[in-house]
Amino acid sequence: MRTTEETEGFDGEASNTSMISGASSPYQPTTEPVHARNVLGGIRCDVEYLKSYFGILKVVEVVLSLIAFICIETIMMCSPCGGVYFFEFVSCSAFVVTGVLLLIFTLNLHTKVPHINWSLTDLVNTAVSALFFFLSSIVLSCINHNTGAEIAAVIFGFLVTGVYGINTFLAVRRWRRGNGCQGAAQTSEYIRARTASRGEMESRPELFDAITNKNPHSIRFVPGCTHCKPGGGFNRTRLS
Repeated sequence: MRTTEETEGFDGEASNTSMISGASSPYQPTTEPVHARNVLGGIRCDVEYLKSYFGILKVVEVVLSLIAFICIETIMMCSPCGGVYFFEFVSCSAFVVTGVLLLIFTLNLHTKVPHINWSLTDLVNTAVSALFFFLSSIVLSCINHNTGAEIAAVIFGFLVTGVYGINTFLAVRRWRRGNGCQGAAQTSEYIRARTASRGEMESRPELFDAITNKNPHSIRFVPGCTHCKPGGGFNRTRLS
């Protein structure tokens, strides 16, 4: 039997050996902290957008909508109040939605969600805001009580309607231009594919004969031919 000293000696050697092997092992445990992914990385203030036509129009729309909302909120007495409530709802909604879109475009947050058509979203918002501001301003002007707050609200309502109308016109042009570029890209891709297919036919006459059924039994299977696969409409008869 081994003595206690021998056992301790073996334990010490084993621990030393494990330490040496652990030090030389490439799979070392690490104590470095794992940093979380920066989900909001790349967010920056796009000054160029604020200097563009759309950025300037967005800022003007937000400011005028806020002023119109403040003017309508200062009305203390109204009878009937339907027009006041309608204008209040429109001005508040336009201020919030347009402000959120301005923040999204300014901080480039729309690039984080590319599957949304942001041009169409902006177009819908501007068109709907222009329509409802126009309607609410007409209603308020017809039933107002000639108070200063109501007159100011009507004036700012028509002003912001004009700004939204200009923004809608520019947004429609941008949306059409984007669809036109996309359609042109698809057409170019189709023409490129047709040209490549035609070049394949010209370089390999046996494919043309098989496709036009001039000699359908002269071809068994041509590797790389996209027209000779099963279900492609050609006979793949084996040569006897």
